[in-house]
Amino acid sequence: MKKTYLTSIILSAVIVASMAGCGNITSTDKTNAETSKEIITEQIAELSYNTSSDEIFTERDLEQTADTSESQSITVADNKTIDITEEGVYVISGTAENCTININADENAKVQLVLDGVSITNNDFPAIYVVSADKVFVTTTESENTLKVSGEFTADGETNTDAVIFSKEDLVLNGTGTLNVTSDYGNGITCKDEMKITGGTYNVSSALDAFEANDSISISDGKFNITSNKDGIHCENDELEGTITITGGTFEINAVSDGIQASALLQIDSGDLNITAAEGLEATYILINDGNITIDASDDGINASANSGSYEAAIVINGGDINVAVGQGDTDAIDSNGSIFVNGGTINVTAQMSSFDYDKTAEFNGGTIIVNGQEVSEIPQSMMRGGIGGGKHRGF
Repeated sequence: MKKTYLTSIILSAVIVASMAGCGNITSTDKTNAETSKEIITEQIAELSYNTSSDEIFTERDLEQTADTSESQSITVADNKTIDITEEGVYVISGTAENCTININADENAKVQLVLDGVSITNNDFPAIYVVSADKVFVTTTESENTLKVSGEFTADGETNTDAVIFSKEDLVLNGTGTLNVTSDYGNGITCKDEMKITGGTYNVSSALDAFEANDSISISDGKFNITSNKDGIHCENDELEGTITITGGTFEINAVSDGIQASALLQIDSGDLNITAAEGLEATYILINDGNITIDASDDGINASANSGSYEAAIVINGGDINVAVGQGDTDAIDSNGSIFVNGGTINVTAQMSSFDYDKTAEFNGGTIIVNGQEVSEIPQSMMRGGIGGGKHRGF
């Protein structure tokens, strides 16, 4: 579960620290930098208040075993669409080809699918398709469940149903069992609203994003083994306000593009993350409070790119054990289009060219930073092979 951090300590640390590597600074530069810092410190305070676990997850979200006392049992069958139109708990079992569980219930209905040893392989349409409901739970029993779509997806009218589990409404994934998801041409699991994951084991292989949501993805627990030809976990909507919050879980992510990508906010409070990707973590605002994070990236390891108008581009690290290795070429281990604030934790960087890169300011207020085996006392702007460079911005 999420730790509560003393906002006042964080704020004071950010405010009192001196700017690193700035050279000659004009009054305009100072004003812009101070304004950016004020915005970021306000965001730290707001996030500390708004992202408590009680605010994110309901009691039912966190229950890993469904109440099946009044459930209905459904056995999947070949070439069949199973229509669920009423609120309730449905236990799903059996093996089938070209079978879709289609949920089209009232907008206030809560529907829970309990996967109890089910296997569905489809040619071109989702195995689970949520058209309408208030919230849908997909809960695994202590069993192994497999869902696969082997071909290119067929649209449902104007809806591009591009995932093995495709939901237009809020989606909760939990349970005590295993869910294997394979998508040979599309996404693994897509939610057009809010996605929450609080337990279970997920083995996902996808041609596109393994997990994708529009508004938010919140993860409190679970085991994730992800292989993706695009992003491992991706959250983005038309307003560029997608957020990802991780408060626990174990992640093994191998992705061709980003390991974890959010258009607005990516917050990690705990968890064990092992990521191999072009870029490990990417968002406009990246806040790391705790966790064990290992990133092996061929491009940037941690990248704050200005993709959202809701946040200043920044990387804020308050704690955790973070190991970042990047390949040769125009790569940065930790790269921000805005600022970088290190207030705690241990950051161990292995980089051939650039360890840190930032467009505005960098502050080292606490913790430990090691670059290529050498502990440093300030955040370097760039780094040459075999040592730390003291050059100006983007010197290499």
